[in-house]
Amino acid sequence: MLSTQNPVLIGIDLGGTKVAAGRIEGGILAKTIHEKIDASSVDPLEIVELIADIITRLMSQEVSGIGIGIPGLVDREQGIAYDVLNIPAWKEVHLGAILQKKFNLPVYLDNDSNCFAIGEYRYGAFAGNRDFVGITLGTGMGGGIIKNGSLMPDAHSCSGEFGNIPYLDGIYEHYCSGMFFQKKFARSGEAVAIAARQGEAWAIKAYQEFGRHLGNAIKTIKMAVDPTMIIIGGSVARASSLFEEAMWKSISDFSFPSALKGFQVNFSTTDHIAILGAAALCLDSEQDSSHGH
Repeated sequence: MLSTQNPVLIGIDLGGTKVAAGRIEGGILAKTIHEKIDASSVDPLEIVELIADIITRLMSQEVSGIGIGIPGLVDREQGIAYDVLNIPAWKEVHLGAILQKKFNLPVYLDNDSNCFAIGEYRYGAFAGNRDFVGITLGTGMGGGIIKNGSLMPDAHSCSGEFGNIPYLDGIYEHYCSGMFFQKKFARSGEAVAIAARQGEAWAIKAYQEFGRHLGNAIKTIKMAVDPTMIIIGGSVARASSLFEEAMWKSISDFSFPSALKGFQVNFSTTDHIAILGAAALCLDSEQDSSHGH
């Protein structure tokens, strides 16, 4: 069991190029560490050792749980990370067991998009909304589903991966993330955003087209899980002013207009949400166990 009403937790966001981590005290980030990782390392334990070293540096006597967001599939029960994106050596890493043994604390793992969703639920601007989908738009497109104030239970931590749903000649991710700008314009979303803000017509149109595709993805999400709200985070979300209008225009022809009453799409404003979300896994798992899951 976690020790107090407001436990001290460690949250770790594992990316393909870096690890971002922090100690959360009373819902506030008290200390953060950022480290680059060598994703090309053939020894999976090398990165595990780096994570353990970061945890050691963040550790205090009050810490009662460790949460880790992984860009890949996760066996939550066993604490195993599978096929981690951008870290080829991580095919099957028993991260939970290794760290639990080393630190003698509960360790929780989940997909990084689920961490974003649970982080928004616990710490975000719309905290406490018990029914929403969190979407991350960055290099790719990920998602996490909050139902009744908890991550929706699933078999392999891949519910919410709407980016992998077939769409046009590919999948949604090709049209609703940084990939869209790379594939179509051979530029980053950020570079296209700068051009659009400088008034370049092609770039403005690019973001309008992006908004249309994103609106289609949102209709699919609405059809699948019918949330009251979608919260969008990730680097591409920072350009929301360039695509929001086109996105809503696309959403407006939804098959069931009455289902759009009160429906909101909001953009994340919370700093370090990935670290906070990883730490929030401890709280979410605790809540589940108290409900007898």
